[in-house]
Amino acid sequence: MGETAKCPHCGGDGFVTYERNSVSFARRCSCYDEARLRGVAERSQIPLEYRAASFDNFDISGDNNPIARRALAKVLVDVKGFLRDFRPAAKRPGLLLIGPPGVGKTHLAVAALQEIIRRGFAGIFYNYTTLLQQIRAGYDPASNVSNREAYRTALDCEVLLLDDLGAHRVTDWVEDTVTEIITHRCNFGKPLIATTNLREPVINENLIERRTVPLTPEQYQQTLADRLGARAFSRLYEMCTIIRMPVVEDYRKRTANIR
Repeated sequence: MGETAKCPHCGGDGFVTYERNSVSFARRCSCYDEARLRGVAERSQIPLEYRAASFDNFDISGDNNPIARRALAKVLVDVKGFLRDFRPAAKRPGLLLIGPPGVGKTHLAVAALQEIIRRGFAGIFYNYTTLLQQIRAGYDPASNVSNREAYRTALDCEVLLLDDLGAHRVTDWVEDTVTEIITHRCNFGKPLIATTNLREPVINENLIERRTVPLTPEQYQQTLADRLGARAFSRLYEMCTIIRMPVVEDYRKRTANIR
């Protein structure tokens, strides 16, 4: 029983009794919900380095650049706005954070996921490449149970967070697998939170944002649509609120002394 047995309210039974008009009633003790939330959080697979991520400790200093600070503050407000209106099966139950490496996308995505978990939903974190590796490994009869269940989890978990979406070389198998996951979640109103370093496709090349963060020629040419395929990209944009991160100093370096 552990911690539950020490509960001063229910003595470990999980229920508390009370009387009203000389009639006894029972209700779930608060320790039951607390234990459930701890269990859901432990199963979320959030990496250790991000488990403390919250909106309160998201750094918006922007290396003391006023323009960057305003842009980061707006992004924070926009993510909180998504959460304020969040509900499964909504028209846009998903969130996509787009921007170059090191601008705080994963911190914000995890902070959003943890807030959703606190509201009683079950959420799970996957690095995009790791998920694909586990799904592929799951086809091997000798593979472990978690690998065999990875694909079904990605399809049906209440809330899925995919970090670094598109960070995998394109093959027919990858495109088909990702399309199936995104389409399934879109069709059934299952929330998806995602981050990506890849730029969006543009119709007019004059609209391409020339970032100050150096990119390789391959990174600059490839877009999120190139890496996901047209069908998956279309459904992703159909189901997600899109938040574009500003170009600022590397977030990991900026917060190194905070963690």
